[in-house]
Amino acid sequence: GSSIDFYACHSRIRHWNPGFRVGFSIILLLFCILANHPAVSCVIILTAAWITVGMGGLSFRQYFSVLTIPITFILLGSAAVAVDFSRQPIGDFHLYLFWGYLYLTYESLLNTLFLILKVFGAVSAMFIMTLSTPSHELFSVLRKARCPSLIVELMHMIYRYIFILMEVQRNMRISAESRLGFGDFKTSCYSFGQIASNLFIIALKKANAYYDAMEARCYDGTFAFLEEEHQANPKHLIAAGIYLTALMSFWLAIR
Repeated sequence: GSSIDFYACHSRIRHWNPGFRVGFSIILLLFCILANHPAVSCVIILTAAWITVGMGGLSFRQYFSVLTIPITFILLGSAAVAVDFSRQPIGDFHLYLFWGYLYLTYESLLNTLFLILKVFGAVSAMFIMTLSTPSHELFSVLRKARCPSLIVELMHMIYRYIFILMEVQRNMRISAESRLGFGDFKTSCYSFGQIASNLFIIALKKANAYYDAMEARCYDGTFAFLEEEHQANPKHLIAAGIYLTALMSFWLAIR
């Protein structure tokens, strides 16, 4: 999680207008879902990779490591969609499991492949924003879009507090491993329970400490951040318009 924010802060396209980056990613995501065509999804996947890796300066290894978690969820969810259950041996492929048959058909496999491409295309579109827009810029865009300030501030606090808890959990796990706390299954279960209970207690202490820190800095219910002004570049707007027009023309030609 923290590496995503690190990549965003060091992206070469971070100097682009944050509203443009967020808007372009959302439009691309919505178009990928509404078009519902595998060729369009493939184009968006390649385009998103080129913008993030080629223009943003992220390496393929880093980009793939970030995509590992959504890819895992996509494949597991798609497997559940592709496989069906029946009492009879039907379908193009089937497997007997004593109480019935798990079966597949060529049509379900094809539909699942199209679904994987569509979901992966939508995720890739969102990663254009995620891997080039730091969290504080994203919250600034939401604030300028008239999103309720309470929701924006809660999002910011929850987002930052997740990283704090991850750091605390990592330190406690390293401490347990140094004491052979994961040597066998029984010890591992005991160490896991101890870490979970201690994490809850430390979370409460951290929450009080950070609230006191905000109060000491004259916190009045609203967050104020020093923001960099990035003017929208007309070249970027023209390039995005040409790309979206070409993508829509391509979709209309192949649908």
